[in-house]
Amino acid sequence: MDGVIYHGDKLLPGAKEFVEWLKRENKKYLFLTNGSGKSPRDLQQKLKYMGLDVDESHYYTSALATAKFLKCQHPGCSAYVIGEPGLFNALYDAGISISSIDPDYVVVGETANYNYEKICQAVKFVLNGSKLIGTNTDLTTPIEDGIAPACRALVAPIEAATGKSAYYVGKPNPLIMRTGLQLLDVHSRDTAIIGDRMDTDIIAGIESGFGHDPGA
Repeated sequence: MDGVIYHGDKLLPGAKEFVEWLKRENKKYLFLTNGSGKSPRDLQQKLKYMGLDVDESHYYTSALATAKFLKCQHPGCSAYVIGEPGLFNALYDAGISISSIDPDYVVVGETANYNYEKICQAVKFVLNGSKLIGTNTDLTTPIEDGIAPACRALVAPIEAATGKSAYYVGKPNPLIMRTGLQLLDVHSRDTAIIGDRMDTDIIAGIESGFGHDPGA
């Protein structure tokens, strides 16, 4: 969404007209964001403030995808979480308990509340056997006056200190793409993806077969 529909707190030129066209033409659409900090309701309110009213059913975040993944892998598991409320809420709703005592997973998303103490805690848990999960592979995220470190940059010190590689759930992971197709109830060949990043958005579309008919 950030860099495609809006930048900071301003809609990008043409975004509103494009979404209005989607509605007018009865196109199925989904805002599939690698951001994990905001819930669908938060995103709905953010866009509404900017003059674009889209029902919260049209949003799917890497936080929701991460929660779904952990619930499928280990129902009722526990996690030590570094992230924002959108990630915590998604995990709670999936029945995952937040724990600082021998958690099954260490889950990292974007957050402004990132510090050395949390890195040390995460490193300790991973070395003791907790599996390391990143909500997405973005190294940076656009902000109004440039870029800021994103999820993979925050996971990097934990990977370096432990020698363990994280499993990243968001785009271009096919898991989140398959869920998006299921939510829209469409086939990949009838789907297009619009994004601003070749390494996540466009690769995700290519690897998921968007717009490609294997029988053609």
